[in-house]
Amino acid sequence: MTIAHTILIGLIGFSFLYYGVSCLSSNFMTTEFERFGLSTLQRKITGVAQIIGGLGVLLGFFYMPLQVAALIGISLLMLLGWGVRLKIKDTFMAALPSFIFFVLNAYLAYYLTFIR
Repeated sequence: MTIAHTILIGLIGFSFLYYGVSCLSSNFMTTEFERFGLSTLQRKITGVAQIIGGLGVLLGFFYMPLQVAALIGISLLMLLGWGVRLKIKDTFMAALPSFIFFVLNAYLAYYLTFIR
C-alpha cells in the first residue's frame, strides 16, 4: 500500500469517527436528519454505523479484511446517503460529498482487495 493510500484511509477512518459522534450528539445533525425525512432511530443507526465503520477502517491497519469490510460498509452507507440527498432534491453541491465518499471508499476497498 502506498503512503498516499495509507494517509487517505487514515483520514477516512478519523472522519467517520468524527461524523458518527456528530450524528449522535449534534443539534445540527438532528435538524439535518429531520430535513432528510429520517427518524431519530435512523439518525442513531447512521451515527453508530459511522463510528463502527471508522473504527473498522483504523483497526484494519492491523487486520486488512476488517478494513476492506469497513470500507465497503461505509461505501454503502454513503451510497444510501447520496440517494437520500437525491430524493429530497438537494443541490448538486450538497449531494456531491456523499457521492465522492461512496466512490472513494469503493475504490479503496477494490484497491486493497485486487490491486495491492
